[in-house]
Order: sequence, then structure tokens, then C-alpha cells
Amino acid sequence: MTNTAQQNELANAIRSLSMDAVEKANSGHPGLPMGCADIATVLFTKVMKFDPADSHWADRDRFILSAGHGSMLLYSSLYLLGYKDMSIEDIKNFRQLGSKTAGHPEFGHAEGIETTTGPLGQGLANSVGFAVAEAKLAAEFGSDIVDHYTWVLAGDGCLMEGISQEAISLAGHLKLNKLVVIWDNNNITIDGKVSNADSTDQIARFKAVGWNTIEIDGHDQDAIEKALLDAKKSTDKPTLIAAKTTIGFGAPKKAGTEKVHGAPLGAEELAGAKAALGIDYPAFEVPSHILDAWRAAATRSQNLRGEWEARLAANANKAEFTRRMSGKLPSDFAAVMAAYKEKLVADKPKVATRKSSQMALEVINKNVPETLAGSADLTHSNLTNTPETLPFQADNRLGRYMMYGIREHEMGAAMNGVALHGGLIPYGGTFMVFTDYARPAIRLSALMEQRVIYVMTHDSIGLGEDGPTHQPVEHLSALRAIPNLLVFRPADAVETAECWELAMTSEKAPSILALSRQNLPAVRTENSAENKSAKGAYTLVGPADADAVIFATGSEVAIAVEAQKALTEQGIKARVVSVPSMELFAKQSDAYKAEVLGKAKARVAVEAGIEMSWNKLLGDKGRFVGMHSFGASGPIDALYAHFGITSKAVVEAVTAQL
Repeated sequence: MTNTAQQNELANAIRSLSMDAVEKANSGHPGLPMGCADIATVLFTKVMKFDPADSHWADRDRFILSAGHGSMLLYSSLYLLGYKDMSIEDIKNFRQLGSKTAGHPEFGHAEGIETTTGPLGQGLANSVGFAVAEAKLAAEFGSDIVDHYTWVLAGDGCLMEGISQEAISLAGHLKLNKLVVIWDNNNITIDGKVSNADSTDQIARFKAVGWNTIEIDGHDQDAIEKALLDAKKSTDKPTLIAAKTTIGFGAPKKAGTEKVHGAPLGAEELAGAKAALGIDYPAFEVPSHILDAWRAAATRSQNLRGEWEARLAANANKAEFTRRMSGKLPSDFAAVMAAYKEKLVADKPKVATRKSSQMALEVINKNVPETLAGSADLTHSNLTNTPETLPFQADNRLGRYMMYGIREHEMGAAMNGVALHGGLIPYGGTFMVFTDYARPAIRLSALMEQRVIYVMTHDSIGLGEDGPTHQPVEHLSALRAIPNLLVFRPADAVETAECWELAMTSEKAPSILALSRQNLPAVRTENSAENKSAKGAYTLVGPADADAVIFATGSEVAIAVEAQKALTEQGIKARVVSVPSMELFAKQSDAYKAEVLGKAKARVAVEAGIEMSWNKLLGDKGRFVGMHSFGASGPIDALYAHFGITSKAVVEAVTAQL
């Protein structure tokens, strides 16, 4: 190792702050920041393009700490670089309630945190979406406006997670040459040596899926700089830099062991580490000459940003680029959707809502150029493609359709990366039952408040003969349990268009569109300028003073309407309430909720799923018509009859309460 005294001083500032913060919090992970301090020092002070004075600069490089448990590496660096909202007090408040410096990096808590990481592998998987967005926008707007890199620091655990294979194989296939992953190759996990659980040749693995690989000493700053610059020379492959490091570098007794991974060093080991590293200044105090050197390095790209701003100002597409990066939709979007909805009311199409979705997308994709479509190898089932969505490939960066392959988890994580990057609105499809494969990414979409749209078709036993392995039963309730996730289950083409409009305009929450395989009749037969689905639930048919209220979603709304007609013939006043989104209904005023719920003696909900999410609407005495077990294989009509999801069952559930 040939580091100069100044190089060591800069890296030791990260180590010192990280050790001190973990010790003060009596909680955290000092090992990674100590082991990767040299990597971070070179990356941030010599190689990455960014400007703390404008953390949202559209053409900045992005840094993703996939090994999010090492968060103090990032927080220390942000403070040293002079990000205005990362103070020494924030460093001292590491892991405290309400602090910006959470145990794992949280998007939105502080500038410079590009994505939420902590679940291992997610940051690496996000990075593919970041790199796709960069490549796509560069093809659209030119490399004089979009030309930046995505840098990832990933650990052994990230590479063990299954999603890592989905991510790196897709990145290699797409030849995302501006994606660089730095592997913190320290050979340690919580349980001890990596060899206890894994013997993968990671270099061979990455090469096999089309990556460049570089191996270096992760503590030699000159070698690190050369590797990072060499990675930027790649024109047709992403790059893995395997950086051999010592976890807890500098700790006299715990370095290189699992004991330094996820616990404070302790007073004796902390003092010994600082002595070994030559850190002779007090806790949380970085000498002025070291801090000044960090802050000076942070200004490296200010001139580059100024030149970029001048190029953007002179660019003919400035207004469109600025609009796209702001996340605002075209100004005529609402009018376009209103006109389309009016046409649907006139046409009254009897189609599956997956087809209704494709019909809506034909309007949306024609008028909103920033949509980035995709499917996990189910395009012709999900119907997520339109004439505008030619495939995005290594030889066609202008494409608007992601061929994700059978990678549902990576699809969700990549869409998070696309959304976080900005400039594009991602949507992707698979079967509803396979939300199980994508759930960790869906949860992070919600946690990070990202506009990511999940098109989930074949949403019930209504998919038919494929049987119980493919029939979602518990999935609607499980998804509704995720905070800040909008779950839409539209009943016909009009509601589908309304739900798509809501998903597109939802800037702070992701959306699930649960869509049918089977054809459904039109239930919205009168035009309304109002987007009724925006209230989450509304009266579709029936009098306000009804004796019974029937709640339904999606394909079961038509069943509820049939039941309402039968009850009317029996002299029972009944009202059907369509519930396309429980989450939006929950946000309505108490007065509106009371109006929709009414004072009916009988309440029934019908949905081809489990009852769990219906309790609030049904109350103590209401009844549920739906699934109480896994599904079965058979024709659709036979399945609905077998499981008792029929208008007759709804009528019986109503009359039993009167």
C-alpha cells in the first residue's frame, strides 16, 4: 500500500467519524466504513462528478451504498464534502429517533442519499434502473445534456442475495457500460467467514454475464483511482471492481473478523484503532486542514456544472427536459384522459381489464413520452405494450419497453431506480400472484414514495385453468397492508382509465393495478367529468336510503350489480358501492365516508380474495362473499360457482341480515 500521509488523513476522517458515531449510539456497523474509507475517499474527492451546492443537478453521477448497513460511510462523507443539510450534530445523532442519519440510508432524509438501502442487494438492483434511465435519456436528449455514471458499493451479502443475479445478468445483457460496482471483498459476514456459506467465484460469475472485472487492493488509493478511471473507459460492458479490504481496518483485535461488523468497537478497541491509524484528535472533531481538503475536493465539478447549465440553456429541448426531470406530466394530460373516458362510456367495451389497461396505455403512451414500459416475460398476457413501446436494448437506447425477462424482483427494483433517477415514469407487468417475488421492491417503492406502477394481471381465480399456484387469493389483502401503496382493482374500462390516470398523477406513492384475465361488462354507462375512482369508493347504483349496501371490486362488481337487481325484484332496496381503492377511500372526509357507508341494516362485500382487508367497511355484523382457501383448476364460471362467489350468494348474505 503506497498511500501518502494526506491520503490516509482524508480516509481516516471517515473512519474517525464513523467509529465515534457508532460508539455514541451504542449501535451500528463500524466495520464497513473503516474498511471502505479509502474507496470512498478516492471516489468522492477525485472521480465522481457531483456538486454539493446543487445536490439535484440532473447530470450528476449517482452513488448507491448497496451495503446500507455501512451508512456511516455515506453520512461521514456527506458531512466532509459540505452538503448543507449534513452537520456534525447530525453525525452525533446517528440512529436516534427523528435523525437524518438513520441506521440505514433513507431516501429523502438528506441530500446525497440517492436511494433507500439496507435490504441487501436492493441497491445493486436499483442501480440497473439508474443506468437504464441514464442511457435512455442520453439517447433522447444527447450526451451533452445526459452523460453520467452510476457507482455502487456492494458487499459480500449483496452478492449472495438472489436478486443480485437478476440484476447483474440484466445489466450485462443490456451492456450498461456506465454502471460500475465496487465489491467490498472483505470475506466476512455476520456469522463469520464467507466460506462458511458460499464458495462462488464472483469474478468468473460477473464475467459470465458480460461484465468487465478489475481486482485491486481496496486500501491502496492510487490503485483504487486507476481502477475507477479504467472502469470509465468501458464502452460496451458494466464493470465490477473487486476491492480486497479488511473489515474494521485499523482495529487492533477485531479487524478482519465478524466482531467488527455490527457492534460498537468499545472504548478500549476504539482507542487502539485510533492510535494505530494515527488519529490524535478528539471525537467528532476533524482538524481544519483535513476538513478544508475535503471541502475543496467537493468543488471539483462546479465548473462542469456551470458549463452543463449553459449547454442546457442553449438546447432546443430544454423545456421538455426540465419538465421531464421535474416529474410533471404534459399540461394536456387531464384533458386527454377525459376525452378518452367519454369515448369509453359511448363504446361500452366488454373486455378484460388487462385489455382495458392496454387501451388506456395506448392513449397514455402516445401523449406522455416519458413512460418506460416493461414486463417480466409476460408481455402478451399483461398487455403492457403499445405501438410506441419498441424494446430498449443494447443497440436501441431509444426504446421504451424493458424486456425484463423472468426477473420479477429485479423488475421492481430496477423500476425504483428509474423513478429515483428522474425523467421517466416506469411501469411493469407480471401475474398478480408473482407480486410475492417482487414484494421487497414494492415495499421500498412505497417507503421511498416513488411513482412506480405495477401492472398485475390475472388477479383472481378468474384466470381459470392454471390453477391454485397461479391464482392470487391472499395477495390483495397482503398488498393493501403495505403503507403508502395504492392498490387499484378496477371494474371495467372506464374505471381502468380512471385508475391509470390516478397512478400517473400519484407523485408520492406507487400503484398496483390488479387486472382481470376474463372479460367484464361495462358498469360505468354514464359519462362523468369527475374521476369517481379518485375517492376510492362511490355509489355505482341504488338509492341513498338502501336497506343493504354491497361493496365490490374489479370482476365482482358485475356480480354485485346482478345481486342488486335480484334484491330490487324482491322489494329490498340495495345499493352497490364500487371500491377501486381502499387506500383512497380511507383518505376521504368523515362526511363522505358516512354518505357511502350509509345506515343500511345489511352490509356485504364480494371479492375473489380473502376477507382480511374488508373488516373496516363491513363492521362487526357485515358478511363477506369471497375466498376462504386456495383456488382450484377449472373453467372460470365453474370456479366462481364452486367457491360460492355468485350473485345468489350475495343475495343470501344480504337477506340473512334483514
